[in-house]
Amino acid sequence: MRKIIVIIMIGIFIVSCKNSEFKKNEEKLNYPTTKQVDTVTDYFGTKVKDPYRWLEDDMSEETGEWVEKQNDVTFNYLSKIPYREELKNRLEKLWNYEKIGSPFKEGGYTYFYKNNGLQNQYVIYRHKENEEPEVFLDPNTFSEDGTTSLGGLSFSKDGSVVAYAISEGGSDWRKIIIMDAVSKEVKEDTIIDVKFSGMSWKGNEGLFYSSYEKPKGSELSAKTDQHRLFYHKLGTKQKEDKILFGENKKRRYVNGSVTEDGKYLVIKASISTSGNELYFKDLSNPNNPIKPIILGFDYDTSVLDHKGGKLLIVTNLDAPNKRIVSTNVKNVDSKNWVDVIPETNNVLSPSKANGFIFAKYMVDAVSQVKQYDYNGKLVRDIELPGVGTAGGFGGKKDAETIYYSFSNYITPGSIYSFKTMSGDSELYKKPTIDFESNDFESKQVFYTSKDGTKIPMLISYKKGTELNGGNPTILYGYGGFNISLTPSFNIVNAVWMEQGGIYAVPNLRGGGEYGKAWHNAGIKMKKQNVFDDFIAAAEYLIENKYTSSDYLAIRGGSNGGLLVGATMAQRPDLMKVALPAVGVMDMLRYHTFTAGAGWAYDYGTSEDSKEMFEYLMSYSPVHSIKKNVEYPATLVTTGDHDDRVVPAHSFKFAAELQSKQTGNNPTLIRIETNAGHGAGTPVSKTIEQYADIFGFTFYNMGYKELPNKTELKH
Repeated sequence: MRKIIVIIMIGIFIVSCKNSEFKKNEEKLNYPTTKQVDTVTDYFGTKVKDPYRWLEDDMSEETGEWVEKQNDVTFNYLSKIPYREELKNRLEKLWNYEKIGSPFKEGGYTYFYKNNGLQNQYVIYRHKENEEPEVFLDPNTFSEDGTTSLGGLSFSKDGSVVAYAISEGGSDWRKIIIMDAVSKEVKEDTIIDVKFSGMSWKGNEGLFYSSYEKPKGSELSAKTDQHRLFYHKLGTKQKEDKILFGENKKRRYVNGSVTEDGKYLVIKASISTSGNELYFKDLSNPNNPIKPIILGFDYDTSVLDHKGGKLLIVTNLDAPNKRIVSTNVKNVDSKNWVDVIPETNNVLSPSKANGFIFAKYMVDAVSQVKQYDYNGKLVRDIELPGVGTAGGFGGKKDAETIYYSFSNYITPGSIYSFKTMSGDSELYKKPTIDFESNDFESKQVFYTSKDGTKIPMLISYKKGTELNGGNPTILYGYGGFNISLTPSFNIVNAVWMEQGGIYAVPNLRGGGEYGKAWHNAGIKMKKQNVFDDFIAAAEYLIENKYTSSDYLAIRGGSNGGLLVGATMAQRPDLMKVALPAVGVMDMLRYHTFTAGAGWAYDYGTSEDSKEMFEYLMSYSPVHSIKKNVEYPATLVTTGDHDDRVVPAHSFKFAAELQSKQTGNNPTLIRIETNAGHGAGTPVSKTIEQYADIFGFTFYNMGYKELPNKTELKH
């Protein structure tokens, strides 16, 4: 009976919120005047105007003033949303539960990450057997406002020394601090100017890390193109660090890691986000040469482990869904590779622990896990707690007990222990959270895209939701860089669903859900497939009465921000609200900023050919906005310290929209100061941001009160 009443109430709200008393959109907003300049670039004989090029200068006072004025308009608008504070309070309440990560052993201690609830950053604790945990490292003390975060952690072989990286203001640039793990005393000078780097130890003597030369001009937007691998020996100055790789070979991304037994350094090098070369070096003698395992950038290849003179290698060479092969270190040519775990119909993502391989597969974007020995013999199929995403299953050679996480869109993440020899699994940590998973459901559907391709989509919502076309719905997508969207719990999405909202996630082409072929079907001259898949997802939701155009919001970040920008430009009639976050919006110039040139495998560049330029121009969000078109209510979000997708993308897109928008739908940009691409963002800022995003969305769908206000638990 209660559910029936709720459904009736939602219907009443839908009707009442459209009445004449609610007049939020009667007047067009007064946006700050954005100066236009006469910048023109010639692309293969076509002259393209770039009137907002000046906004690319993130160091100028003029850009700073523009940011300030835009934020004044945006936050003035957001402050008038009547339930903004109510959303923030609910987000805080739901977020405020203890979160604990899987334990891991280093030296004589067991370590784990923990957040008491609303702490801006996770704290690292440790304990010895039968002792109470103590704080080992608290990133909340790194800065007063919580914007300095932990960017990585790596222990030496015996666990006596630790290196940890910090990020300031959300930047991808890092500093590495080396500390005595027992006494917690800093051992030497901080290593600075590190970017896109792992940290891997050579025994207890020193560590390998990667970086670029610090660029001239703005470190947030200037191009970084040549990545190099360094070795830092403990007790020496950073200026003495030896360059091992990348000085004479121009590679945009270089990573060095040491095999668990300490015998080999493995180097991955690439020029884009897809495909890599693979090298290795015998560490028994510093004069040993670096030898290639595979050259060229057509395939993704990595080393899983070394044992008994053989390397276990994960590759998509002759296996788009990946396979595991074995090769002798004395003859590593791919002609001599022997299958250990052959390719299957599902995408493989393996890990190792205690002499076993844990083969994690995606079956229609849902996890399946099998345990093998190092000879490729199946030990067991691992039964998971349900349908969702399992992560973890990794550990050292002596780890008889390992851990894995499990969650889906309606189930908060829990941690399970797993005995590698017996296969016994049991619940280790389950969160106590004010969210009733049993009140919600998540189901997978398959819909047809424009060219007939079947696309899977997971749709999550409150049980008993009536499919009447009147449900507020967020359609979230990514579709790029071989990245897979698998089901996982998120507090902000839980709050959305509590309000009677529907949350839908399609697995678009360009992602990695069905292997390399699926990825390649959404790149370069096939990028339109991704937008078509997203548009078809929206049409499916509308046709099947989950929602309608008046109650549909589209959302995505980074490459997903590009997805939202391109989709709203192509089909502005399809949605009521657009929420592009930290998006790649200027497809003609993206490759000129920071490490953007590395994205060319997915996008191509405007310099490649006339054909490629014209294709990019056809969907580039900044260049696709037209006059005399009514675009959906739009809230662009970005961070002023984003040095991955520079904020100029969002600045220029917002300026174009504001200058050409017809009608009264708001076109706002919310610029988080002292924040980057997203990683390490303080909890307090995240809560405020989503209160604004959801408030803006409901407000522009016509709700004068929260749609499910009576259900909120206070």
